[in-house]
Amino acid sequence: MSNERLRSALLAQGMTVQQLADDLGVNAKTVERWITQGKVPYRRHQYAAASLLKVDVTTLWDDSRAVESATDLSRAEIVTVYPHRHMVPPDLWREIYGRAAKHIDVLVYAGLWLSEDPQFLNLLKDKVRGHAQVRILLGDPDCSAVQQRGVDEGHRIMDGKIRNALMNYRPLFTSHPEIGFRLHDATLYNSLFRADDEMLVNTHVYGIGAYLAPVFHLRRLPGGGLFDTYANSIEQTWGGARQVEEHDVTGA
Repeated sequence: MSNERLRSALLAQGMTVQQLADDLGVNAKTVERWITQGKVPYRRHQYAAASLLKVDVTTLWDDSRAVESATDLSRAEIVTVYPHRHMVPPDLWREIYGRAAKHIDVLVYAGLWLSEDPQFLNLLKDKVRGHAQVRILLGDPDCSAVQQRGVDEGHRIMDGKIRNALMNYRPLFTSHPEIGFRLHDATLYNSLFRADDEMLVNTHVYGIGAYLAPVFHLRRLPGGGLFDTYANSIEQTWGGARQVEEHDVTGA
């Protein structure tokens, strides 16, 4: 039986059989047999292929040993869990972003508290000067998802919080245009703060503000799909988001 999941993963990444084979150090015919005949590769090749294709290893192969190992690896990706966001050490946000060299992502509705931190704003400037990719995704203040989140938290001021955050970021719009700012209309189930292979995941819980909800500190491990699951949602949201316009900041 053919492995259509492996074929689809290759297509999704725009990768050829030969490219995957070269990256894994195997013959292209070997990879072809994995696809056309459903041959199961050695476990080291399973994990390496899953990492290259940016999917969980269990998405590609139903090897029971792989399922067990992937579960253990995903569990190992959890550095720690904080029962409430306000219990996260205040410096941890800046520490993980300070360690980043390539990728800094913020996916929130407002994240007002972060935009009010001058040290964080200066850190963003330093990172883009060091050629890191910096992307800030805020909720579209006029979209229904933002309005509903405010209702869910027991207030109706989420759009105002977003505009306040935009006002705080406004000096960066012109002084550092290489910092990406976009607005999304997605229903967020988590606020995500990614710094290279580290991430803070602030869950959203109905009826309470995000500062009272749990936070997971993750560190990516090859073959562990937990980190990549959240990282992929950042990519999808960024792709569907729009540029910030003047009326988004002023509300006029």
